[in-house]
Amino acid sequence: MRGIPSQPDKLKTTVEGDIEDVDGKPVITTIRLKYHLTIPKGLREKAERALGRHQERCAASTSVERGIKVSWDAEVVEE
Repeated sequence: MRGIPSQPDKLKTTVEGDIEDVDGKPVITTIRLKYHLTIPKGLREKAERALGRHQERCAASTSVERGIKVSWDAEVVEE
């Protein structure tokens, strides 16, 4: 993410979703993502700027946004 290290121990995601009955079939209607980022001290502004553009650049979100509502939030911790 824009020159910010994202090793597995520095970037984690919690995902929740809603499945509703649509015309008698189970359909995923909402996906909520919560990112947990640990970044080097001094890179918060850079991380927040990248997160601000996340929705428009996320391949998964772009792929499903027409049929599934996708929202996200982030917790950023500097170390």
